Amino acid sequence: MVDRRGHDLNAWIGRTRREGSPALRSFAAGLVRDLDAVTAGLTLPHSSGAVEGHVSRIKMLKRQMYGRANFDLLRKRVIHAG
Repeated sequence: MVDRRGHDLNAWIGRTRREGSPALRSFAAGLVRDLDAVTAGLTLPHSSGAVEGHVSRIKMLKRQMYGRANFDLLRKRVIHAG
């Protein structure tokens, strides 16, 4: 699926439901629940990877500062870190 072939997803899900292991069948069932979003993620060139990286960085800073300082210091670290 690294070639952005979201249109092949339905065929893969069908094969997995017929021939796959129980774990893969469960995974395929989860994909079907949100099939439009999964297909779009495998088809469209857009990515939220950069945003997710910033969110992870902010969460890490928040964990490091838990119980140590107030919001003002956390805000300064978020703005000036990176």
